Amino acid sequence: MLDNIEVNTGSNPVGSVIWLHGLGADGHDFEKLVPDLVLSESIPLRFVFPHAPFQPVTINNGMVMRSWFDILSFDRTGRADRESFLKSCDSLRCLINNEIKRGIKEENIIIAGFSQGGAIAIHTALESNYKIAGLLALSTYLGLSDINTSSPCRKDLPIFMAHGSFDPVLKIEWGRESASKIIESGYTVEWHEYSMEHTISQKEILDISKWISQIYSKLI
Repeated sequence: MLDNIEVNTGSNPVGSVIWLHGLGADGHDFEKLVPDLVLSESIPLRFVFPHAPFQPVTINNGMVMRSWFDILSFDRTGRADRESFLKSCDSLRCLINNEIKRGIKEENIIIAGFSQGGAIAIHTALESNYKIAGLLALSTYLGLSDINTSSPCRKDLPIFMAHGSFDPVLKIEWGRESASKIIESGYTVEWHEYSMEHTISQKEILDISKWISQIYSKLI
């Protein structure tokens, strides 16, 4: 199982948020975000921030860095190496299974990810048998172009997607197109755009807080 960092918002967590970082970062990247989230103290949560494995990244001249999958080109189509992509999806499933073994109901687990990590989160959420609580996909896109519309994933899955309108790394058009494709596959997407680059804004943090709180207030 992937090494990870855990942050609990209270004792005896009743829900888990598994949050994947972006290319070249590590699990510490979003660890500091937890105190900024406005969450109810009555619903203790466990935030799990895994570290991506080290591997060469083709578009960075083969430089070895933490990466969820190899990026083969700057073009969105054919950009992701399928083998390493699906391997990371399997790693995310292991983390989900581990939370279930620890006593967290699968319907109380949110899968989240930023940038490259968001691509893994989207694919895992929409291609798995889990009845998770929600999908949080930030400044990201569909890493693999295909979506299995016959997936057992429930079509009422709460999905929050957001992107910066000035993102120079992953164009906002990629995010919009990905959200549209997910909607066309039968899902409902709560889409947000912010005046920012490839990062997270304070307004976005507040919107994420509200979304997470709404989900757990209905479940627990």
